[in-house]
Amino acid sequence: MADFSHLVIGAGVVGLSVAARLARGRGAVLLVDRHNAIGTETSSRNSEVIHAGLYYPSESLKTKLCVTGKKMLYKVCEEAGIPYRNCGKWIVAQTDAEQEYLESMQEKARQLEIPTEMVPLSRAKDIEPAVTARKAILSSPTTGIVSSHSLMAYLLGSFEASGGDVALNTAVSGIEFDASRGLYTVQFTVGDEKHGSETTALKFENVVNSAGLSAPLVSNMLLPAERHITPYYAKGSYFSYGSSRPKTQRLIYPCPAGHAGLGTHLTLDLGGRLRFGPNVQWVASPDDLAPEGSQLEEVYAEVTRYLPQIDKASLSPDYAGIRPKITSPDNKGFTDFVIRKEEGFPGLVNLLGIESPGTSGYLTSSLTFGPLTVLGLTSSLAIGDMVYDLYNS
Repeated sequence: MADFSHLVIGAGVVGLSVAARLARGRGAVLLVDRHNAIGTETSSRNSEVIHAGLYYPSESLKTKLCVTGKKMLYKVCEEAGIPYRNCGKWIVAQTDAEQEYLESMQEKARQLEIPTEMVPLSRAKDIEPAVTARKAILSSPTTGIVSSHSLMAYLLGSFEASGGDVALNTAVSGIEFDASRGLYTVQFTVGDEKHGSETTALKFENVVNSAGLSAPLVSNMLLPAERHITPYYAKGSYFSYGSSRPKTQRLIYPCPAGHAGLGTHLTLDLGGRLRFGPNVQWVASPDDLAPEGSQLEEVYAEVTRYLPQIDKASLSPDYAGIRPKITSPDNKGFTDFVIRKEEGFPGLVNLLGIESPGTSGYLTSSLTFGPLTVLGLTSSLAIGDMVYDLYNS
């Protein structure tokens, strides 16, 4: 009675990973996205960092999926020839309080079996001459960078090779569940304003909501009002750097103690070029994607604490991404990934708050956690396995 066994909504890096995994053993899978290309929202607007999993509560999905996903991602990159670099990361402390924070972070990493080491300041200038750390440096050797576009192209190829079907320019406009038949009828708007659009409907046995910024809205189409979720949008702007000096060989992060987030940090692209960001700015619309050039002075002031030779004239606004939050700016408690079967809707799996545009959020100096982000990019392959396992449990 169904047209497909599974529908996966959203062709970002997480939706692609889920769809590719389901296609390898769960029947006919349709992957849809409302845009005209894969990965055009948060998946293509992030720092492309492979995170180690240092910042999150030990038993959270964010930690477990980040740590597992990191290992899976490095393995796939090596085997499939996806461009990546295991460059490592330094987190630098400038005060006694920040040093104490890094020591606590190292102990937490030890408990989680995440490799870290303290870099003696006497050696630091020989390794990274441009970097200033007055008190301590914690090194994370398993942090890296990856080409997100190459990864998504690989996942799409894997999905299609397993018999999966992709429909772009296809927006979900309504969902109904027929409990007597166990089927979801999904209405789609196919096309765009330029070429025109039409509506169609298909039936599915199972639905995976991996719609990213739109995931709460899709969920609200089905769930009763008391289970509706309000989306919030946290924009992060990135700044490019146009000079060849100074140089670093690894990512540099300020110590998060005392920051409203992880601080404005230095990342590299695969060509070795520097960029800085993201910051945090709450916005009303997921379409507010213009980088905030007015924040350049603030970014420069933060960056020169650990990279004092930066040329301000070489900094320029580059791009911005939106983090798909499911808690308001006022919430200072930790918010984990939501990956769950929905009660009363067999076959529906919701993925909510899978944040991807970077690593900014809220931490306190006592290592209690607020609404952090973790790069969904790092966790994507592990999330694919988790969703597959949910359907087999």
